[in-house]
Amino acid sequence: MRVLVIGGGAREHALVWKLASEPGVDEVVCAPGNAGIARLARTVPVDPTDPEALLAVAVQERVDLTVVGPEQPLERGVADRFAADGRLLLGPTRAAARLETSKVFAKEFMARHGVPTARFAVCDSPDAALDLVARGTLGLPVVVKADGLAAGKGVVVAPDRPAAEAAVGAAMVDRRFGDAGRRLVLEACLSGTEASFFVLADGTRALELLSAQDHKRAFDDDEGPNTGGMGAFAPSPLVDETARRAIVSRIVEPVLAGLRAEGHEYRGFLYVGLMMTAEGPEVIEFNVRFGDPEAQVVLPMIESELAPALAAAAAGELRGAACRFSAEPRVGVVLASGGYPGRYESGKPIDGLDRAEALDGVVVFHAGTAERDGRLVTAGGRVVTVVGRGADYRSAIARAYEGVACVSFPGMHYRQDIGRKALAPARA
Repeated sequence: MRVLVIGGGAREHALVWKLASEPGVDEVVCAPGNAGIARLARTVPVDPTDPEALLAVAVQERVDLTVVGPEQPLERGVADRFAADGRLLLGPTRAAARLETSKVFAKEFMARHGVPTARFAVCDSPDAALDLVARGTLGLPVVVKADGLAAGKGVVVAPDRPAAEAAVGAAMVDRRFGDAGRRLVLEACLSGTEASFFVLADGTRALELLSAQDHKRAFDDDEGPNTGGMGAFAPSPLVDETARRAIVSRIVEPVLAGLRAEGHEYRGFLYVGLMMTAEGPEVIEFNVRFGDPEAQVVLPMIESELAPALAAAAAGELRGAACRFSAEPRVGVVLASGGYPGRYESGKPIDGLDRAEALDGVVVFHAGTAERDGRLVTAGGRVVTVVGRGADYRSAIARAYEGVACVSFPGMHYRQDIGRKALAPARA
């Protein structure tokens, strides 16, 4: 099997790393890839948001299966374009991808199909949003969400009325997120602890993968601005067997059935962002692809071959598929450029990655890296994810940070508490 992976971050590096190791995969091509991916697969310099260019790569490379990493190609309709050409691609159609690309669609869809989520209101103007905040209909804190894609930064949990008004103004008046903030969803703030759950869907059935917990804030103890993710661990101790059954029966199955009933079969990875409340799991958000940095800790735990399951899901034929998982948890720490998630400089030389990768139980996935004049340099906000494996969470944390200690580049910053929540999980 020849596989094309679309994207160029650490999630895609983890996908390429997993697929390239499998005996049933003859070659992996990645578009556009990064410096780390280039060590495992052939990379093609193409715009990952251009469906026509991606289709041309698939045709030229004679690939059997295309796997989409990030959300932007799905929003642009890459799955629809490949389907029109009769080519196998794992990823939902543009219509089904609205579960992530439109917060308004997702919330209204959940309301139609009885999926547990927070109370909400949709606002089409600043005046409507400010009036809702003033009336206190949804209480405080209140969650302010930009409708469209905003690189993981379009959500504000406003503790009071001034903060909520500022969030509305930033999105709808200042247009900080461009057209993504043209409409807003305001939500009641759920109480509990966040977790993520992943499945692979074929339109009708779902193959359960694993749970994880992400760390969105930039600094220790969940302080600072939201980021794309500063680290993760898997599995989440919050998702026990009772929670797992509830997630599948109350969320995953109704979502797949609801989309199918509305004419949009969902094929691909589905990320369910959850709040584990006293009343049970409730949906915070959906992602229509694997999470990042969650993919970097979940994929190394899959011990069985993944490529056949991906092809089966893309073809709508998952029946009978199964995955075998490692019993050893993983902890992944993101090393970021100075200033991230705000402005940062690139081109900083990276040292010590080879030493980190030489450690037993450590794997490094590249995100924002490039090669210049024969050496690796930074090329993004999130630079690499260092993943540690251990017999338990404590040893996995220690191994991950042992790897982190090997790596350096000017301005590097990272959280020092990744995985700590697994040692004493907070329950609703």
